[in-house]
Amino acid sequence: MPVESAAQARSRTLKITVIGLGHVGIMAAAGFASVGHDVLGVDIEPSRILSLQRGELFLYEPGLQPMVQAGVRKGNLRFAHLDDAAAVLGDVAIIAAGTPPVSGGNADLRQIRSALDWIKSKQPRGLVLVMKSTVPPGTGRRIIKDDLRGADVSYVAVPEFIREGSAVADWSFPERVVVGADPNDLRSLDLVKQAHAGIAAPFIVTDVTSAEMIKYASNAFLATRISFINEIAALCDSLGASVDDVGEALAMDSRTGDRIFAGVGYGGSCFPKDVRALNHIALTSGVGVELLRSVINVNNRQRLLPLYALRRRFNGAVSRLRVAVLGLAFKPNTDDVREAPSLDLIDALVNEGAEVWAYDPQASGAARERLPESVRLAADPVEAAKQAQAAVLLTEWDEIVTADWESIAEGMRPPKFVFDGRNALNKSRMLGLGFEYLGVGRGGGAEWSIERESGASLNVEKYKEED
Repeated sequence: MPVESAAQARSRTLKITVIGLGHVGIMAAAGFASVGHDVLGVDIEPSRILSLQRGELFLYEPGLQPMVQAGVRKGNLRFAHLDDAAAVLGDVAIIAAGTPPVSGGNADLRQIRSALDWIKSKQPRGLVLVMKSTVPPGTGRRIIKDDLRGADVSYVAVPEFIREGSAVADWSFPERVVVGADPNDLRSLDLVKQAHAGIAAPFIVTDVTSAEMIKYASNAFLATRISFINEIAALCDSLGASVDDVGEALAMDSRTGDRIFAGVGYGGSCFPKDVRALNHIALTSGVGVELLRSVINVNNRQRLLPLYALRRRFNGAVSRLRVAVLGLAFKPNTDDVREAPSLDLIDALVNEGAEVWAYDPQASGAARERLPESVRLAADPVEAAKQAQAAVLLTEWDEIVTADWESIAEGMRPPKFVFDGRNALNKSRMLGLGFEYLGVGRGGGAEWSIERESGASLNVEKYKEED
């Protein structure tokens, strides 16, 4: 598998068409425009096009809007509706359409098919088609064999590895650029390298199916690591150990990788659907992947840990309990609530009769239509927790971790129970403010009793520093 630097590619301005302007598509369009390429972004949603033409984003991603605005001002970043006469193909067409999950866990490729039909309707000549959408391994081979048969189009898989909340940095300074292509198609490889010219990262060239598998395997491995530390956290709670210390020690071992944190599990648009899709592929291929199924089960359990803790603390009487849910996005620095643990937890709390107030600095609007009508949205953490007997931290936003917890304590009603679903708070400080505190894997299992500051033996807590 050849590895070289994308920065070594001969630089020239390319005409690039990006099809699909979701999170990945907008980042790709703005990223390629920022290094001088002539980029046209197309989408089927008129409101997206109108917003982007004004240089405005319809989603939250730190640092991305200035990049879009700069490209629009400069004139090398334009947007058009798929039906617009201005929507033309360039040297390279990038498909960044969504592949949401369907029943059984497989990926829904209808948006991909629509994009392919649109490309073929343009009767392309010598086009290099780059698939940036996450598609199941084997999809590219089928597209080449069936959808692109007879078309003058070269197919290349370049999966994306940007993270919501840090997409700009991940695009500009990637750990690697993975390219799946016919090794004899030197023209397509050269164009893809030119598109990424200036990016100082390993440029990994492999076949199309291996590139697709690299994307799925990366997400599945990360999801497995998260589920593993959450399993260890459950044991720590049962035995009275500290998952913080365990995780820190594991991170010092070169064999086990960087630090990973216990909590209420993973969410978002990638990990859940990609792990389920890989599991679906294995099942339909007759391959046993018991570990992946366990990862899915562990993650499903983790997101309801706060519910189990509230039941135990309040002797099962969740009904009429007022609970503040702090954080709705699946992670900080994004307004994305897809597969967010908050949605499952709030549904369960409301179904059991709890009164729920919620706060998120960016995701309240996106979450509103997915939340039960009875849920009240607050302007800040202090308002959300006022008169609540319990608070649950689900997203480690700075606005939540560094909130005025003294005022939160003053406004809450006893027992002022706090479940820290991300282990983001300083345990000793919380106890000192009069809260009853419980984290994930910080010591306290089925027989746990709430530790108070007096007489408690506490480790020195460290604030969590995580992307």
